[in-house]
Amino acid sequence: MEQQVAGSANVQQDIDYVKIVKIVLSRWYWIACTAIISLIAAYIYLWYTPETFSTNASLKFEEKKSEISELLNVRTAYDRTNKMQSEQFVIRSREVLLNAVNELDYKISFYLKGRVRTSDIYPQKPLDIAIIEQDSVKFTKDLFEYEAQDANSFKLSYHENGQEIAKTFNIGQIITAQGIKFKINNSTFNKNSNSIYCFRFNSKSSFLGRIVSGLNMSETKGTNILSLSQTDINPYFATDILNAILRSYVNYDRSQKTISATQTIRFIDTLQQNMSKVVKSSGSELEQFKVANKVLDISATGQDVMKKLTDLETEKNTLNLQGIFINQLEKEIVGNKNLNAINYNLQGITDPMLASLLSQYNSLLLKREEALVTYKASSDVIQQIDKQILDIKAAFVSNANSQRQKNNKTITFLDQQIASIKQTFNSIPKAERDLINLQSNFAINQKVYSYLSEKKLEAQISKAAVTPGATIVDFALYNTNAIAPVHKKTYISALMIGLVAGIGLIFLVRMLNPYIYDKETIENLTTIPIIGVIRKYQDAIDEDNRQILSIKNPKSLFAESVRSVRTNLSFLAAEKQSKVVCITSEISGEGKSFTTVNLASTLSLIDKKVIVIAADLRRSKLHHTFKTSNLKGLSSYLSNQAELTEITFDTEVENLTFIPAGPVPPNPSELLYSDKMKALLELLTQSYDFVIVDSAPVGLVSDAIPLIRMADVNLFVIRSGVSRYQAASVPERLSKEFNLSNIAIILNAFDNDILHSRYYTTNYTGSYYANYYYYSDYSNTGYGNGYYSDGATKRWWEFWKRK
Repeated sequence: MEQQVAGSANVQQDIDYVKIVKIVLSRWYWIACTAIISLIAAYIYLWYTPETFSTNASLKFEEKKSEISELLNVRTAYDRTNKMQSEQFVIRSREVLLNAVNELDYKISFYLKGRVRTSDIYPQKPLDIAIIEQDSVKFTKDLFEYEAQDANSFKLSYHENGQEIAKTFNIGQIITAQGIKFKINNSTFNKNSNSIYCFRFNSKSSFLGRIVSGLNMSETKGTNILSLSQTDINPYFATDILNAILRSYVNYDRSQKTISATQTIRFIDTLQQNMSKVVKSSGSELEQFKVANKVLDISATGQDVMKKLTDLETEKNTLNLQGIFINQLEKEIVGNKNLNAINYNLQGITDPMLASLLSQYNSLLLKREEALVTYKASSDVIQQIDKQILDIKAAFVSNANSQRQKNNKTITFLDQQIASIKQTFNSIPKAERDLINLQSNFAINQKVYSYLSEKKLEAQISKAAVTPGATIVDFALYNTNAIAPVHKKTYISALMIGLVAGIGLIFLVRMLNPYIYDKETIENLTTIPIIGVIRKYQDAIDEDNRQILSIKNPKSLFAESVRSVRTNLSFLAAEKQSKVVCITSEISGEGKSFTTVNLASTLSLIDKKVIVIAADLRRSKLHHTFKTSNLKGLSSYLSNQAELTEITFDTEVENLTFIPAGPVPPNPSELLYSDKMKALLELLTQSYDFVIVDSAPVGLVSDAIPLIRMADVNLFVIRSGVSRYQAASVPERLSKEFNLSNIAIILNAFDNDILHSRYYTTNYTGSYYANYYYYSDYSNTGYGNGYYSDGATKRWWEFWKRK
């Protein structure tokens, strides 16, 4: 990226990808820690999480016809092609699942208690539990914990009404709990085993949530195959319940398609039972009459009359039965709330119009079910189909009424003919006439019974011709290989999360960091030049800086960095023979006094006469460093309470003189603004090569402002890891506000911590380029090893040690 900064300088910033890698590697142990923590978390997760198993099966949907239906051309149920989506809801229905649970031995579940978790051990039954009495609804579903005491007794622990109960029972003893009585007939006692078993009493509905949560279905693209899978913590339960669901669904599907035929058979059975009694009664009466009257045959005239009468009565009874069938069918269609197909064979029962309406009705039901796969029940499409179904129902009721009226007229006509025939009985002898009536009744009842038997047979054939709309292609097989959690995948995921978390932590710390750490950050925040970078002294430092470090250890990186500042200082105000150098910072604690002492000491080593003035009249500690009295000092001189000779002290360092701050005055700002202060600086420049003024922080008080304006060189100290970002803007603000061009920045206590360094390099061009100076931050520790006395001595694995 490229941006324009103050002045005419152009800043060119290029991302340094190598540096980004170094930043990450600088805290490799953070990444290692987060990775280890993630792996430990994964281990605990795998320890506590039960394994999940899965098994698969498949259904094929198709329209099938049995051999009977093909032979007799019996109408089958409505088409189920392309209905797999709607059938998925049927498979998940409560009725199908409850019927599936009923196939299993569901009443008692057994578990094995472990140190970490309790495991389902279906289909094992370590205990022989006999249920003596059980409330069908209100019985305890809490977990019973069984622990064998010896071969004849055991301890049972459970909760009842919020209280924990622990009792010892004998084998075969009746145990009473909430809503249930049971006994345990065997013992699991084994002196070499400490197994603790648990069990729970269930209802069929107890398994619904477990089944539904693990049941998944998917269509095989381009086919009519539906794949089903069941996941569960027990592979044997998953397999058994999935197979039971398949069988339950197929049975349910077939039963739904044969409801109407079954109802027809039951209805005919009822009629047949009554008719059977009538046939037997009429037959008995006929036989008794023949025996009593010794009449064996009927005359030709009587036979002709009997035949006509029998045919008319048979036709009349057939019409009455048709009316009963029509009433039953109308009742089912009008009251068909579940919208099931009506599976009646109306051939020979009524006119073709009713049969056609029934066929249209079943077709609309199929169309509606297929539309529900795509549309909601409240949609216009479904509403339109519902309207058509209502219209068909109304038409069916209207046609049924017409058929009944037609039948009633026919029955009235038949009654008239029967009455006319019976009038001819007067010419026939009474005994023969009675025989004709009895034999006619018997023949009529037999024909009606045969007619009912014929219709029952047709309904049974129709029911037998119905086949399920789905076939089980593959049953589920036992699969003891867990699908989750996968140990390898879990550990790899945990490792990746740990690595990402560690790297994320590094960049989070960088993002939340409000402090300045390196020169690149300063260069990015201000155009004020950096005159030097003073390295952090790696050993403990006396609070009062009683040891001047640049002199104590002259071959250290720290001392060399101070000498670099000293060298660059000669380029500032080069035309001056004697320079007034003011050193300040934004706040206290950034090392301006520390910098003052060490810079002054290095200047004195090259035979420069240096005097240090402690101008922080409010809070100066320099007198402790130079081991001088602070009873009289600069404040005493400026307030005319002491002479210059009284406040000037020679130090242990050759060519270095010191003026302490003196007692804290009530008006420090006014004293520093005075002409006497200006005169003092002019006087000292005549005797010293460098007059170094340690001023107060400019971010806290205004005491340093007059000194900054009087100085030939102003050095603004920024401490690595202590100074905040806004500190870098202070020297530029001072430069603009007081029109100063003699301000430079010193980065103090630089520790070369790459974690907070900038991941881009900054290049400057323009008018400010000439204001930059040569210096080194001595970050190349490879060169420092052996060359400097405090070169890096620790190794990479000794990251916990101080440098």
